[in-house]
Amino acid sequence: MRIGINCRTILNPGFGEGAGVGHYTYYLVKNLLRLDQKNEYYLYFDELITDDAINDVIKGAPNVTIKRFPFHQYKKFLPFAYSHFLVTSFLGKDRLNVFHAPSGILPYTFRNGSVITIHDLAIYKHPEWFPEGRISKSISTKMLVPKSVVAASRIIAVSQSTKKDLIDIFNVKEEKISVIYEGVELPSGPDSEGYCKLSQPVKKKHDINKDYFLTLGTLEPRKNINLVLNALIEILKEKPSVLKDKEYLIAGLKGWKYEQVFEKIEEVNNVAQEKIGEGLVRYLGYIQHGNKFPLIACSSFFIFPSLYEGFGLPVLEAMKMGIPVITSNISSIPEVCGNAALLIDPSKPDEMKRALYKFLEDDNAKKDFSARGQKRAQDFSWELTAQKTIDLYKKLK
Repeated sequence: MRIGINCRTILNPGFGEGAGVGHYTYYLVKNLLRLDQKNEYYLYFDELITDDAINDVIKGAPNVTIKRFPFHQYKKFLPFAYSHFLVTSFLGKDRLNVFHAPSGILPYTFRNGSVITIHDLAIYKHPEWFPEGRISKSISTKMLVPKSVVAASRIIAVSQSTKKDLIDIFNVKEEKISVIYEGVELPSGPDSEGYCKLSQPVKKKHDINKDYFLTLGTLEPRKNINLVLNALIEILKEKPSVLKDKEYLIAGLKGWKYEQVFEKIEEVNNVAQEKIGEGLVRYLGYIQHGNKFPLIACSSFFIFPSLYEGFGLPVLEAMKMGIPVITSNISSIPEVCGNAALLIDPSKPDEMKRALYKFLEDDNAKKDFSARGQKRAQDFSWELTAQKTIDLYKKLK
């Protein structure tokens, strides 16, 4: 088979990391090429991606043809329909049996065998979590994703929760959807201790010298960080001693309405100054892909209070390293965690407060969830993701 994969959003630290879709594309392609030497793979990149980034993925695989879209620099000048026609024409020359779009969007005029991966449908389920202009003016949201869902031969959903959303929102036939979970892979360091040894430059850069617990995620309403901050205010008022000599670190991009999080951080720190004589919460900014693993591995516990996730990879990464996790009992997260994380209702502040008390005061509870998390994470691997994806490709032959 001749299999084409859109790698334009692939993880590429030399230019731009592509967030969750980039991470998925990187590890999927890397493992597809390692497992499958029979099929021919055509990987499509923008001209801007570095050769080093491409070579890191393909590792000299003999059954790969690298293709670069030659018109990236003209993209902003091309009419929408014409740019999509050019991409379709470019793909057509390679006589593909199947084209996989990991970002969930096919070229608008593409008609051949195709697979798309749908990661997250939050913008359709909860438009109130997004800027109004992003929805009303987004060609992707209003046109490209719905059209791709209809046009694709098969759809990969990264969780049963996402599959249900596809059926509910787009009325997709169940047999068209294959649930293939994401994997988890740590780029270096054999265990938490190994990552902590690698963490010294990160700790030095951010002046981290206390016991800390951590949240990673974009500062936006969906990530629900203020739930944690409000719970910390209550704990500071009730029992400040449990937070003495500790820090709550928040890392991630500034998203929509991030100011609300900053206002709440200031409120927490004002109360902390009064109750324990020092600040409690710090925002570290965006943490690069390679630096997030040592940061997670050296934390006392990890908090992920999101209101919706298509999969929830950060939770799985923390569990893989044996870090106890507090997270939400909604959407896909219970699928990923099973009973290996402390699950709370993200709409109930008291549940978050009780969970924080548990991990702040009970070391045995943390040890228990650490062991559960590591065991649970063994069920998820990119090798398994890739193998199931190959099996799906074969069905379109």
